[in-house]
Amino acid sequence: MNCKQAGLFLSGATLLLSLPACNGIFEGIYDMPTSETGNEYGFILIDEGTRTGRIYIDATDYTEWHYVDLHDKQVTTTQVGDTAPETWDFAVHRYDSKTNGGTVWESQAGAFDALPALESVSEEQWVADEWTTDRITIDMSQMMDGIILYAKDYWNPTLSRWLNVDTSTMPPIYTLSGKIYLLRLKDGTCAALRLANFMNDAAVKGYMTIDYLYPVE
Repeated sequence: MNCKQAGLFLSGATLLLSLPACNGIFEGIYDMPTSETGNEYGFILIDEGTRTGRIYIDATDYTEWHYVDLHDKQVTTTQVGDTAPETWDFAVHRYDSKTNGGTVWESQAGAFDALPALESVSEEQWVADEWTTDRITIDMSQMMDGIILYAKDYWNPTLSRWLNVDTSTMPPIYTLSGKIYLLRLKDGTCAALRLANFMNDAAVKGYMTIDYLYPVE
């Protein structure tokens, strides 16, 4: 799925975004990696001993993909439609996500040390990316006229469930799942991911805090 190009799609759908939701609260040694990297964004915490860490992404720009390389601990940002970096494992666009030829399983665990054995996950439970024309929002400037511009791209419906946005009410309700998602990479290794927050300290949405465990053993 590397180097896929994004196209554009016009829709008359309406999307309304609004006010903050509550932060998630997590406990346990795996949830608190302690080795600070000094980075403002990207891999801000890394604990090699527990194989855990924290990734912080400014995903406020609708025109950007943020490609995460778990092997080399790097995040590369590109414009929607540009070629993806040579190596990456999953990518984030606002609250949406996609994988680089991977598959995802949603666990019921809220902590990394509560994950079941990988062997207990049946093959049919792993979900691959899907092609979408109406998920990846890139331009909302004409929203009041009922027009939203989308990108055509791949998207993982399971990993993207880490945040639910309920637009049936005004304002919309944002709810973190609090669950751990297992990402099986194309090299056969697995990562565990959990979205810990989608706002910064000023309650601005689109700042994604992702806790990870890699590799899962």
